[in-house]
Amino acid sequence: MTKKLFGTDGVRGRANQYPMTAETAMKIGMAAGHIFRNGDHRHRVVIGKDTRLSGYMIESALISGFTAVGMDVFQLGPVPTPGVAMLTRSMRADLGVMISASHNEFCDNGIKIFGPDGYKLSDEQEAEITKLVSSDVAPLLAPPEEIGRAKRIESSRDRYIEAAKRSLPRNMRFEGLRIVVDCAHGAAYKVAPLALWELGAEVIPIGVEPNGTNINAGCGSTSVELLCEKVKEMRADIGIALDGDADRVVVVDEKGHLVDGDQLMAVIAKSWNDQGKLLSGGVVATIMSNLGLERFLKDEKLSMVRTPVGDRHVVEHMRRHGFNLGGEQSGHIVLSDFSTTGDGLVSALQILAVVIAQQKPVSSVCQQFERVPQLLESVRYSQGAPLERSDVIEAIRAGEDRLGKSGRLVIRPSGTEPVIRVMAEGDDKVVVSEVVSEIVGVLNTDQTV
Repeated sequence: MTKKLFGTDGVRGRANQYPMTAETAMKIGMAAGHIFRNGDHRHRVVIGKDTRLSGYMIESALISGFTAVGMDVFQLGPVPTPGVAMLTRSMRADLGVMISASHNEFCDNGIKIFGPDGYKLSDEQEAEITKLVSSDVAPLLAPPEEIGRAKRIESSRDRYIEAAKRSLPRNMRFEGLRIVVDCAHGAAYKVAPLALWELGAEVIPIGVEPNGTNINAGCGSTSVELLCEKVKEMRADIGIALDGDADRVVVVDEKGHLVDGDQLMAVIAKSWNDQGKLLSGGVVATIMSNLGLERFLKDEKLSMVRTPVGDRHVVEHMRRHGFNLGGEQSGHIVLSDFSTTGDGLVSALQILAVVIAQQKPVSSVCQQFERVPQLLESVRYSQGAPLERSDVIEAIRAGEDRLGKSGRLVIRPSGTEPVIRVMAEGDDKVVVSEVVSEIVGVLNTDQTV
């Protein structure tokens, strides 16, 4: 039986445990390299990473796998995930790989793979890699004269910064803006502060001292308390929080209040629609986006399509139906005019462009709609399939009945860890809270921990 390898966002797990072992990483490199070797040219793969301690181990193992099947490797060093996607295309690589577990703590790591077009692999391609990893890899080995070479590229960060800046209108400058940027001690710890400074802003960087174990620790887009305090302390105009691999962003306004991905999508959607730049008449979001965003877009005569959670699902729908704006409440925002995946820095630049154009405080620009009361809780479990239990099924059915047509209930297992997400929203805050509490209470009995 083939072990499950890929989740909703590549391969992910605890470092030095399956699947994030050096052995499995090497086999992934061999399998992916073999599949994407087409033609007689020298094949190449670019590899970027965030700042996790285990990144050195995973990178070395991947290099061994790729070179063993005859691919040349270009090591980018710490660079955001969208930078890897961009450089895969611009360097005409056959593959791009990002070593990161995104917003997870340092003890986890992951492998995200991009095809030559800069997009994440299809289910079929992932299944093919999984099959090869689980088989005898010896037949994949290249003859001695075809073994690949590895080379470090020093210009990757500069190339990504220039690409990000080109997403702005010509001559757009941020002079007069004081910006606190939290890089989560992650992949953007150099590029984000430098890009903002080059655009003229006064930059106050935090989360820019990675040591291998502090990525996302009390900082970044999933832990904004530090950023909120810093914005108020420095009397900054805006705070920008990225996650470990900088493919997501959230914002803090000048009052120290959080602005999530739904509000950011609303800002960009309205701005682009007013300029005639928004394609397909709407936005692609996920089942987790707030009902308030959907109502706002409807008032603006725009549509909102919901997909399963994961920026990959968002991107797939955008590509099929011609949308150029999509994203998630968590801050994965995909602007397909500029990137093939979520890009925290480029999304932040688009928000700053609207702030400059309107000459209004961030609290005004980014408050596009009133959020419908929404509550999300996570329940960790150790074994079994909690959502198949009869008591859980009955609790979910009862919750849906209580919320009725004016609310939504979303129950889903995480694709990256043994966790059940319970989300409810509706106009009555008390009912929302009670529904979530009742379902979580049932989930927390028996097989959950």
